[in-house]
Amino acid sequence: MPDDTLLTVGIVLENVNPILYRVVLPNGKKILAHLSKALTIAKATFEVDQKLVLELTPYDFDQARILQIAD
Repeated sequence: MPDDTLLTVGIVLENVNPILYRVVLPNGKKILAHLSKALTIAKATFEVDQKLVLELTPYDFDQARILQIAD
């Protein structure tokens, strides 16, 4: 089965807890995003209005995984 993940950019609205963020997508939808395992190990933190690269599955558009800071 091929990897059917979708990559997009989102903007941080708020930090819910150390690994969970509320993010807005380019279409205006607000979702919850969690840190990837690598970012969790690195204890990454992000600020409000920071752009992030997100990974979504085609099965659930209400949550995403944070992969990195967007350029």
